[in-house]
Amino acid sequence: EVQLVESGGGLVQAGGSLRLACAVSGLRFRDYAIVWFRQAPGKEREGVSCIRNRDGNLYHIDAVKGRFTISSDNAKATVFLQMNNLKPEDTAVYTCAARYPTVEGSTCRLHVKDDYGMEYWGKGALVTVSS
Repeated sequence: EVQLVESGGGLVQAGGSLRLACAVSGLRFRDYAIVWFRQAPGKEREGVSCIRNRDGNLYHIDAVKGRFTISSDNAKATVFLQMNNLKPEDTAVYTCAARYPTVEGSTCRLHVKDDYGMEYWGKGALVTVSS
C-alpha cells in the first residue's frame, strides 16, 4: 500500500532550523507531486511547499520563501523540507501529501492550493517554535 511517513519534527527556538523528511513508498515517486501542508490549532490547513520530480517544478508560498527549501532524494524516495529561521508563526502539524498530476499545464503553485486534490496523506509531524 501507499505510505507517506514524516519525520524530523520537534521543538526549536525561534531563529533555529529543522529538516522534515517525507518517506514515500508504494507509488512511482518520480511521477508524483509531493506537497507539504501545515495546520496550526484552530486554523485552516494551508499548503506550504511543493516539488514535482518529473520536471523539477518547485514552489513555496510567500510566507516561507527565503526560509524553507524543498528537495528530493530519488534513491531514497524521500522529500525534504529544510526550514531555516523558524518563527513562532510556523508552529503547526506538518503533513506531506502526494498527487499524480493529471491536468495539462498544472504546476506546484496550483498544487499547494488544492489539498482536496491530494491522493495520499501522511499522518503529520509536529513542529513547535518557541519565542
